[in-house]
Amino acid sequence: MTKKRVLLTGATGTVGVAILKQLIEKKDEYDITIFDLETKSTKRKLKKYAKDTNIIYGDISKYEQIEKACKNQDTVMHLAAIIPPLADKKPGLAKRVNIDGSKNLIAGLEKHSPNAFLIYASSISVYGDRLENPEIRINDTLQASDGDYYGITKIEVENEVQNSDLDWSIFRLTAIMGVKNHKISPLMFHQPLNTKLEIATPEDTARAFIHAIEKRAELKGRIFNLGGGSRCRIVYNSFLSKMFNIYGLGKLNFPKNAFAQRNFHCGYYMDGDELENILHFRRDSIETYFTQVKNAIPKVQRFFTQICAPLIKYRLSQLSDPLKALHKNNLAMIQRYFGKIFPKDVT
Repeated sequence: MTKKRVLLTGATGTVGVAILKQLIEKKDEYDITIFDLETKSTKRKLKKYAKDTNIIYGDISKYEQIEKACKNQDTVMHLAAIIPPLADKKPGLAKRVNIDGSKNLIAGLEKHSPNAFLIYASSISVYGDRLENPEIRINDTLQASDGDYYGITKIEVENEVQNSDLDWSIFRLTAIMGVKNHKISPLMFHQPLNTKLEIATPEDTARAFIHAIEKRAELKGRIFNLGGGSRCRIVYNSFLSKMFNIYGLGKLNFPKNAFAQRNFHCGYYMDGDELENILHFRRDSIETYFTQVKNAIPKVQRFFTQICAPLIKYRLSQLSDPLKALHKNNLAMIQRYFGKIFPKDVT
């Protein structure tokens, strides 16, 4: 049996690693090529997969480097991207990688693999602030939140994909929550506490991409919302409270106005079952996710976290951009996080 040739970009990201692991489980069916930037971190992460894959290192923003990975491919899973908060801090870098890099990939595939099926990982961020209208559908207007350069790049790349000569499908990924990808960043405070949140695990998300290889006819030329479904829905306040309890941090007691009150994204995918009905990728729920997180935390770590909880939460509060905006009386940022009615009390 001739193996299908699969190219994966962004293989060392949270979803990319999960896809890679599942692809290798089917290495008898697929000839796997990985394209990623060569760094100490990527080389360390990919070392154990070297014998089962063809690894090509390069810079996707340089056409001649990505071109060599585009030859003779059947399916391409494109996940390489600069994500927040780095994307918003360095929009020039995000443009080079997310937009220019995607254009290079498309051009390379059109030249060397014109019959390839391109599956592009977009994001729920393309819908922007849905706090007042959290029920999201594919045909809703695309409008990235103010200052969300990552969302802007995703919208532009979606247009490039749709205007290409390739067979394509776009998956707009919801909030991806993995057991090992909890990195503390200011984004924690950008999301209003009353945000409706639908998560998906990296494993379920990866399963969708893997199953998509054999469902080209049903998927091509279509855009889908990829989420965990009704069993993966929760309000952000409840999500954080549960996570704080699991880690031993106690109550979610931060200074008043530590969290933004507007201008983020996330919501419930009301048409997400369309992709599930084709690919049958869902296994996890919000409760199984919480259980996975709990089981992954060493008891010793939780013990010391409980002891240091007040200090940890104080340090976390120092990352709050909404609080920084209020302390500095930065009217532009206050407008971004709180709207026209400015909070009177900072604490």
